[in-house]
Amino acid sequence: MASNFAAPMKVIAAAFEESTGHRVRLAFGSSGKFFAQVSNGAPFDIFLSADQAKPHALLNAGLAEPGSAFTYAIGRLVLWSPVTGRVSDGPGALREGGYRKLALANPRLAPYGAAAVQVLGSLELVETTRSRWVQGENISQAFQFVATGNAELGFVALSQVMKEGRIARGSGWVVPSSMHRPIRQDAVLLEQGAENPAARALLAFLRSPRSAALIESRGYQLPVSEE
Repeated sequence: MASNFAAPMKVIAAAFEESTGHRVRLAFGSSGKFFAQVSNGAPFDIFLSADQAKPHALLNAGLAEPGSAFTYAIGRLVLWSPVTGRVSDGPGALREGGYRKLALANPRLAPYGAAAVQVLGSLELVETTRSRWVQGENISQAFQFVATGNAELGFVALSQVMKEGRIARGSGWVVPSSMHRPIRQDAVLLEQGAENPAARALLAFLRSPRSAALIESRGYQLPVSEE
């Protein structure tokens, strides 16, 4: 499943196991890599992607249960530094240029990276910052670049730095959602999991009010109910 969702999913899985007695095995990483693995027959029951495109591509290929896809979270983007006070004014911190490297996920592979480029575009800062970009394979790698000091600033998932409703350390600018296309993250029941009642139960638990409250508390938005 998408690496940005690791922290909330570990808590959700633990609560699910306690409530149902089912056991869950989690694997986190690049959505693109998991998509390729599933396409080549990897034995997964559920796929939680960082975007909508990959789950729907699996549906179109007959590798997922028809009608099972849904948006489990909408990601938020934050310009973040581990240094307190460094990002007091997000656009200003980018324009001032007092940094050597700006981390972001590869926009060709990761929706959070694509969103970061959209934000830079809306600020008319793509060309002036491009030479400073350090691109991670996914949003977790982009976060590591900043957390370890290899980049002074980075566009990361709000969920990676948020705890108890606030940025836990350092400083950040939570990017207005209007500055980029929504980062809608979809889940889907894969062909192998179609006959697995535990897989179906986990997806139902992911949509429960208990999970929704946890997801929202970790810096995600929730989709508007279609009911």
